[in-house]
Amino acid sequence: MSDLSQIVKAYDVRGTVPDQWDERVAEALGAAFTQLLNTTDEPGDAVVVGYDMRATSPGLAAAFATGVRAEGRSVIEIGLASTDLLYFASGSLDLPGAMFTASHNPAQYNGIKMCRSGARPIGQDSGLAEIRKRAQALLDSGASRPAGEPTRPAQRRDLLPDYAAYLRKLVDLSGIRPLKVVVDAGNGMGGFTVPTVLGDAALSALPLEIVPLYFELDGTFPNHEANPLDPANLVDLQRAVVEHGADIGLAFDGDADRCFVVDERGEPVSPSAITALVAARELAKHPGSTVIHGLITSSAVPEIIREHGGEPVVARVGHSFIKAEMARTNAVFGGEHSAHYYFRDFWFADTGMLAAMHTLAALGEQSLPLSVLAGEYERYIASGEINSTVIDQAAAVAEVRAAYPDATADEMDGLTLRFPDGAWFNLRASNTEPLLRLNVEAPTRERMISLRDEVLGRVRR
Repeated sequence: MSDLSQIVKAYDVRGTVPDQWDERVAEALGAAFTQLLNTTDEPGDAVVVGYDMRATSPGLAAAFATGVRAEGRSVIEIGLASTDLLYFASGSLDLPGAMFTASHNPAQYNGIKMCRSGARPIGQDSGLAEIRKRAQALLDSGASRPAGEPTRPAQRRDLLPDYAAYLRKLVDLSGIRPLKVVVDAGNGMGGFTVPTVLGDAALSALPLEIVPLYFELDGTFPNHEANPLDPANLVDLQRAVVEHGADIGLAFDGDADRCFVVDERGEPVSPSAITALVAARELAKHPGSTVIHGLITSSAVPEIIREHGGEPVVARVGHSFIKAEMARTNAVFGGEHSAHYYFRDFWFADTGMLAAMHTLAALGEQSLPLSVLAGEYERYIASGEINSTVIDQAAAVAEVRAAYPDATADEMDGLTLRFPDGAWFNLRASNTEPLLRLNVEAPTRERMISLRDEVLGRVRR
């Protein structure tokens, strides 16, 4: 008997296949998802389903679709897709959707990111808990869906060209200076979308020379994990940028909804700097707008938003929380430390590709190298995210809090402590893994290192 509490997380489904979940579970989740849609008067009579390059994805997606069709909705199968391509489908067709991916997780994992029509997120508090409850009831009864065969049809559609054309309208790269761009797809879905978005002559050629790394779709990730947040997975891109004399490097995660940037020296550009850069561009088009920033982005981000006439609003970590805050405030843009970037023009959903295109445009519209351009948005020294496996997470966090009684505390998401000299750190439990995650920032490298090591010493003791 499957225990869905092990795989239904805060804002998606994630677990190992087949020991934690399989096609029978996927079918039950498809039926439960559709039951939720039907009981909440979700518009339309279809569900869009896409999947990534993992070996288990097509079978899981097909089983999910069977559950959807058994509950009276048809299915539009878009096949191989990045997660933001699925969001484009949901937004442009105004239909609910499900994307089968485990993002950056290793090969044995798979998952589902579900959304309502218009790419509106589904998390624990907005339907995911109810989906788990309904699917668990089906599985406990010995079924994966109500009795009867699926009666609604399934149709196949290729939306990749429409997605590419839409992004090119949002960010026009045709007039920028020529750029050499190394792209590391990590054997993930960037290898499927980048050639069409950035290199398809049928959409009109762009002044970009793309140097591809690991564009072959392979869910076993033979070259490195498709997780650019880990510095070890950026090494090949950094080396290639320098060897090819490129202007910029881009690294996508497995489902290509996140994009990391490397400058011409092979040095990573922080997601906070990219958030500030894109925010400035969006505020130039939409003066006075709200911009969402994640709790762990640099202090420079709200400073720069205000300097460009925007209103910064902080939000909890996690795409369902950010998207909800985006919609609530009608924010023009949002960014997180994990390199998720959200756009009002993209149904408030996250798209690494659009963030990459903004960065290419900012670089190509002027003559300075990326290291100089990005340096305008880097003001403080950050540790990056540091993970620690801790048995008693609550006790560790409590001990850290007690060690700094004079710091200003914020518990919006985990524990954030801020100090009079501008230094701060956030310590929070992962929503998807048994880890405590630490992020530290300070005005100087010495202060950052000192604070980082102090906190880690307490967490890991």
